[in-house]
Amino acid sequence: MNIYDITVKDAKDNDVSMADYKGKVLLIVNTATQCGFTPQYKDLQDLYLKYKDQGFEVLDFPCNQFGNQAPETNDEIASFCEMKYKTTFRTFAKVDVNGKDADPLFKLLKKSKGGFIFDAIKWNFTKFLVSRDGKILKRYSPTTNPSKIEKDIEPLL
Repeated sequence: MNIYDITVKDAKDNDVSMADYKGKVLLIVNTATQCGFTPQYKDLQDLYLKYKDQGFEVLDFPCNQFGNQAPETNDEIASFCEMKYKTTFRTFAKVDVNGKDADPLFKLLKKSKGGFIFDAIKWNFTKFLVSRDGKILKRYSPTTNPSKIEKDIEPLL
């Protein structure tokens, strides 16, 4: 299985094929609205605006598994991000990133950049960089500010 074989849900609960993102450089992030790292939304938006015309996408997957820091509905989360951080990148439906109910996308991401499918994501705002051909290149910790990832994004564009 590769990343383009996976279907995810958007914030309105519609199916979205990851194949829709073939040919794009992706930064996939599990997020939360009430986390100490939530201000990273601004930096994610800055990266998105700077590179979106060159084929870069930020894919935002809210997750409520860490300290109940994303308790809102999908619509409330999307509205919060748009209003507070002026985000224009796509927000998807809330997912589990760990455990038996982990979303297949995050199972694949963890397996590719963690070694094993059981390598847990430690907290909100873990980030994964994916090349235009769907190769999962790098995993970044929640403490890595998105602005520090720019140097890894630029050569892929």
